[in-house]
Amino acid sequence: QVQLVESGGGLVQAGGSLRLSCAASGRTFSNSAMGWFRQAPGKEREFVAAISSGGSTVYADSVKGRFTISRDNAKNTLYLQMNSLKPEDTAVYYCAARRSRGTIVRTAGEYDYWGQGTPVTVSS
Repeated sequence: QVQLVESGGGLVQAGGSLRLSCAASGRTFSNSAMGWFRQAPGKEREFVAAISSGGSTVYADSVKGRFTISRDNAKNTLYLQMNSLKPEDTAVYYCAARRSRGTIVRTAGEYDYWGQGTPVTVSS
């Protein structure tokens, strides 16, 4: 059974930092692209960042320069380092993985596996 489990969310003041982790189990994702999405209350889920199997990265304009996505294939774990957090970053953050494709995509529907989400609240 494939599972993605996020952790690291919480409450932080504006300007602060958090590091999200996504531990995968049930199969290896070293050959798969993985990504982070978020969903704020009353809004649609939106793309945050993605990383290819080869380590290439892409970011949403809203987080570029503040967030960094990375992966540790030996640990089968995905990370999202979030710096200079803003109140508008408040959302539930989800990690996602493609089944067997290593190329980066921004569309949620292209991802096959999802975690349960971890909430991030940024206070002003």
